Amino acid sequence: MIERYSREEMKKIWDLNSKFKYYLDVELAVCKAYNKLGKIPDNALNDIISKADFSVERIDEIEREVKHDVIAFLTNVNENIGENSRYIHMGMTSSDVIDTALALQMQAAGKIIIKDLEDLILTLKQKAKEHKDTVCIGRSHGVHAEPMTFGVKMCGFIDIFERVKRNFENALYEANIGQISGPVGTYSNINPEIEKLACQYLNLRPAKFSTQIIARDIHANYIQALALIASVIEQIATELRHLQRSEVLEVEEGFKEGQKGSSAMPHKKNPISGENLSGLARVVRSNSLAALENVVLWHERDISHSSAERIIFPDSSILIDYMLSRLNDTIKNLVVHKDNMLKNTNLFGGIVFSQKVLLKLCEKGLLREEAYKLVQNNALDAFNNNKSFKENLLNDSNVLGILTKDEIEECFDIKSYLNNINEIYKRFGI
Repeated sequence: MIERYSREEMKKIWDLNSKFKYYLDVELAVCKAYNKLGKIPDNALNDIISKADFSVERIDEIEREVKHDVIAFLTNVNENIGENSRYIHMGMTSSDVIDTALALQMQAAGKIIIKDLEDLILTLKQKAKEHKDTVCIGRSHGVHAEPMTFGVKMCGFIDIFERVKRNFENALYEANIGQISGPVGTYSNINPEIEKLACQYLNLRPAKFSTQIIARDIHANYIQALALIASVIEQIATELRHLQRSEVLEVEEGFKEGQKGSSAMPHKKNPISGENLSGLARVVRSNSLAALENVVLWHERDISHSSAERIIFPDSSILIDYMLSRLNDTIKNLVVHKDNMLKNTNLFGGIVFSQKVLLKLCEKGLLREEAYKLVQNNALDAFNNNKSFKENLLNDSNVLGILTKDEIEECFDIKSYLNNINEIYKRFGI
């Protein structure tokens, strides 16, 4: 079990006890607002605060009769408060409680996710430092392209995760709103000042407009931001899965003593974390589709969104917390095979140095099309017949008529490909 996740902070935010605790926080904030406006006496407010409590078991018992969870919650709270319960829920509607409490849950979950992202970015930066000069092959279309370093590859992922972090922070900011506006959002039986004060006490912004519910494009934006995080988690997981293939074997997920990879084949060490993360990313993205469907509701409100949100918000938030923590653990314990990276870079006698040879021939006066054909013939011969590209060049009279052997050797100097990686690293403050 991943230590970060074993604390189950995220899970607790979404359990029933916490949900009703957030409901109670909203109701008490409204009571405090009424008190400030002189509508609830000080002694009544103190009595409410001291006695306000609930029991999930009692709420469930009441709900079985009334078939309404907010009424069941209020009934239970009022049982505990007694006479001053008449001040609870004045001028409010159920969605004032539900949507404002959901905003509080989203903010609490969001803080954990932002911390997860910060931790992962830090791990990626550490891995980028460690492998700044670890030569590996860059690929396009899955095919060898030109040399790079594994550290530079990590910089690419740092860039992506910094960007999705900013995107999620923006979605979290947009979702940091509450409403206390009554039926159909017209403040028919409640002063708008109550909403302002209650939201202030809860560290939320009042919704600019609410139609008995907060508009669901805001919630869809939040879930979409989580789906984007899931997708980039899968992006790096898929990269590592490819690099762990037996014929590549440039990296491996950590394999603990006593761990087994297959019930049938004792030699197996599988990229199980990467595969798990890829699968879970599909779940989070699927949830984002439900969030988009929830945007379309009848008139000022219906509750077709509610049943779906009871699943997608806890599940997506808990999954992203878990996925970020697991990916962080995977990166920390990643086994990097530097020798295999270098070996793969030099396959077929270094055909990936072809552009250097092309440019050198052009520099010497050869037309680009002629130079391209000359280099390609030697490279494809090496690739198709398992030969050495460098040896082909050194034995090609047409090439030797233009370049000296020393000039050919210079084209295979891998350091020349890495001259500018410091500029990349500066951009990330590494």
